[in-house]
Amino acid sequence: MSLVVKRSVDMISKTLAVLKNLAALPATVLAMIMSTTASFAQVNKIYNPLPLPSTYEVSDSLTDKDIPTGQGGFARDYMVKLNKGENLAIDLSSDSFDSIITLLGPSGTTVAENDDGPDGSSNSLLFTRINETGTYIVRVRSFGETGVGAFKLKVTRLQPVK
Repeated sequence: MSLVVKRSVDMISKTLAVLKNLAALPATVLAMIMSTTASFAQVNKIYNPLPLPSTYEVSDSLTDKDIPTGQGGFARDYMVKLNKGENLAIDLSSDSFDSIITLLGPSGTTVAENDDGPDGSSNSLLFTRINETGTYIVRVRSFGETGVGAFKLKVTRLQPVK
């Protein structure tokens, strides 16, 4: 092999080695970005239920920026600390959408749910007794694709009649 050919082969080999290293660079950068994004999401919690105010009443609005239900509607979550043995009435009303109220326990399981109240309207009224002390989620959501809009939520701790 002539000296010129040997130098050309060496040059091509070195060029291919550099190109191979450059090809791995985007994958490395992508992996770093994904790792940073995942860490950022964990630190800044994507799911963040709103604390229920001390009055246990909320006038708010359900929007298309809330939690998608997978059925065309949306949900908004409120957290509240409840004690074993408490009896609750949870009232949800809206003139904008057909409401559903769900109470999720500390483990995330559904404790109770109501679609339509006893008055025949599309508002929701839920009565339940708490069996475990902990932080609960009161989920406000619209039925199906009935939409978004203003609502009123009230959680009442019921007292026994004496």
